[in-house]
Amino acid sequence: MGKTFKAPAANQVTCTVCSHHCRLIDGQTGFCRARKNSGGRIVPLYYGRVCGLSLDPIEKKPLAMFHPGTRILSVGSLGCNLRCPFCQNYHISQAGAGPDAVTAPPTESFTPEELAQLAVDAHRARGNIGLAFTYNEPLVGYEFVRDTSRLTHEAGLLNAVVTNGSVSLDVLEEILPYIDAMNVDLKSFSSEFYEWIRGDLNQTRAFIERAAADCHVEVTTLIIDGKNDSPREMDELSAWIASVSPDIPLHITRSFPQWKMPHLRPTPLDRLRELADTAQRNLNHVFLGNC
Repeated sequence: MGKTFKAPAANQVTCTVCSHHCRLIDGQTGFCRARKNSGGRIVPLYYGRVCGLSLDPIEKKPLAMFHPGTRILSVGSLGCNLRCPFCQNYHISQAGAGPDAVTAPPTESFTPEELAQLAVDAHRARGNIGLAFTYNEPLVGYEFVRDTSRLTHEAGLLNAVVTNGSVSLDVLEEILPYIDAMNVDLKSFSSEFYEWIRGDLNQTRAFIERAAADCHVEVTTLIIDGKNDSPREMDELSAWIASVSPDIPLHITRSFPQWKMPHLRPTPLDRLRELADTAQRNLNHVFLGNC
């Protein structure tokens, strides 16, 4: 007996921003809670909606080897295309539309012109070097990142993105001409770990390789007790980064109980140091974070 195929719903569109490839009917929101099908077009829900704005030390991104000692105006919005149960910023990354979303914090609307001007004003008054798109996963709303960072560049300032790297290379190509630095989360070097958090290890690896060819890249791995904390995995992870470039800085970061893992113990400091020692066999620059 032949297979019966169900016809696609009217106005069904596939979002191609990340590996989820959400097939959305009109009015439906994607897995990231930040993009939807509106009349047959995939649109960002939170273009220009800002829930966090702060002039931060560049090292907080973390970017240890990109204009150290400076400060950068950091901006965050809502949504994320991963489901890390240990998320440190779940109150904004997991806010928005869709099931199991947390209550969204208040937001303020900015046009790209307004935010770029705010960065320029902070440069004049407080030495700000540019804009950092951070806090949530900024690339689920990459259009605002692209439009704003272009204006910041035109004003002579710098742009940074803090991302999970779980988006398509097409999205990366749209923003890359305007981005000077990135910190990319490489959550683990295990495909099983990435399945657990609903991501794609290969996509993140491809993102890091492409980004490192055209801008300053640093990598962060948040160490989760009992999940991605083996020296063997760290050796594999750091050796792969070294194959891209041994000069890419790696931040090995301590985790604390958050969101769906309140039972999680903070990463033991001796384990963090052991993993740093392992990574230093492959990489020239290894930093410990959250210690």
